[in-house]
Amino acid sequence: MKYNDLEVNKNARPSRKGRGIAAGQGKTAGRGTKGQKSRAGHHKMPAGFMGGQRAMMQAVPKLKGFKSFHPKAEVVYTDRLNDLKGKIDNFALAKAELISTPFAKVKVISRGELSAKINLETQFVSKTAKAAIEKAGGSFKKVEVPKKPKATEQK
Repeated sequence: MKYNDLEVNKNARPSRKGRGIAAGQGKTAGRGTKGQKSRAGHHKMPAGFMGGQRAMMQAVPKLKGFKSFHPKAEVVYTDRLNDLKGKIDNFALAKAELISTPFAKVKVISRGELSAKINLETQFVSKTAKAAIEKAGGSFKKVEVPKKPKATEQK
């Protein structure tokens, strides 16, 4: 920045529009001729307004169906749990690549034989899967979905 580059408008006044031809912004005062925006008063149109024809929201095509913003629980089958031992939670399932992330809801569903003794700690389990776990000598405990760790500030 140099001293001669400074822009100082100490006594700048707002332009007086519509004050005659010689003022430079006289007659229509920069509003053009005719129409809703040229008139005095409020001329704010609603969002999507297209000049009196149907609104933009009515004109654009819509997608069919309904998109739910609640993620569905990831499914794990009991026969895939035979390779795991001891306490099994979301992190153990993610490490074994049975679910995509440890921060997702998990539901265990019965399929095949379960022979391993496991202590399952997930969000959901079917009745038949719970019976199979208890038959194998294990247990089920319902827990909350683990929270994602917040990013720490890096200096």
